[in-house]
Amino acid sequence: MPAKDLYHDAVKNALIKDGWTITHDPYLLKIGTKDMYIDLGAKRLLAAERVDQKIAVETKSFIGRSELTDLERAIGQYIIYRTVLTESEPERVLYLAIPQEAMDDLFEEPLGKLLLKNNLARLIGFNPQTEEIVEWKT
Repeated sequence: MPAKDLYHDAVKNALIKDGWTITHDPYLLKIGTKDMYIDLGAKRLLAAERVDQKIAVETKSFIGRSELTDLERAIGQYIIYRTVLTESEPERVLYLAIPQEAMDDLFEEPLGKLLLKNNLARLIGFNPQTEEIVEWKT
């Protein structure tokens, strides 16, 4: 079992506050002999459509020495997880949860905007102190 990210519980609580039901903690992905663990799986009922919306959420703290190194690792991991998840459960959408401060620093810059423009990640910005979701970027 992998170690939990520093903000794992904050993101979990933020999702619950936002109306999500946690279905997996962690969410196990398997491909061949490889096991991977996405931090959380969640769902919520879309009443108008009478269907469950399903997501998987990988949490990253972005507290390393280099934001760019943290970003490279996070995006690489996200792409691997998204590729496998698309094969195993295509209706579940993967998000990368990062502190709102890091989202503002990274994804308001040209590099971050380019990553979003090219659909390289879907993001959840959260406040670690209040344990609330601040922003969704798709």
